[in-house]
Amino acid sequence: MALIDPQHTYARQAKPTPEVLVRTHMPLVRKIAWHVHARVASAIDVEDLAQIGMVALVEAANSFEDRGHAFATYATLRIRGAMIDHLRRQATICRSAIVRRRELAQTRARLESRLGRGATEAEMAEEMGLAAAEYRAMVDDSQAVHQESIDEVYSDHSMWFAYVEERADDAIDRERLQGAIAEAISTLPEREAMVLQLYFVEEMNLEEIGETLGVGAARICQIKKAALDRVRVALREWD
Repeated sequence: MALIDPQHTYARQAKPTPEVLVRTHMPLVRKIAWHVHARVASAIDVEDLAQIGMVALVEAANSFEDRGHAFATYATLRIRGAMIDHLRRQATICRSAIVRRRELAQTRARLESRLGRGATEAEMAEEMGLAAAEYRAMVDDSQAVHQESIDEVYSDHSMWFAYVEERADDAIDRERLQGAIAEAISTLPEREAMVLQLYFVEEMNLEEIGETLGVGAARICQIKKAALDRVRVALREWD
């Protein structure tokens, strides 16, 4: 009987495609986004971090080469790195914008005090020794930073992010139950609702949630139990 070469058998196994890698690691993006957001909540919305992470995940899936390292490890580095790089760039831009706004405000106040009326753009440019185009560019740079859409990368219609079709009656039942659960959760205290969100939606464990919220895992377990007890009571009347 011929012996089977394990390496030959392994070689015949299909290598995961970028689409499969993206689909199976989407929860990882939100998990990392929540971790980063917990430390910079005032700087950026968690959904913006998730979008940045999705772009990094797609790029990681397309460039990944199996050299003995798990894709999850590689993707984690790329995703977290992309989020941190964005925050650093945004911080630099925001600081520069603040400096420009302050300079513009001081110049306007000084000029209008001397003129006794509002200053025009031409007068502001002359006062600052700038050409009209340079002054306009400075004003534009001083404005707030806006997040750009990544619709060209992430789309509900893309085959990478499509969901498996389900029966219409199952979908209706699921939506009704989701609505009832969402209504019950909306009545919870903020911390209890956050714990359920991180545990069931973001799929974080108790230790990770504890690190995110700055408390121990035992305390998170208590909060989760109390929240679930409240939800169960609220759902008793749900048909």
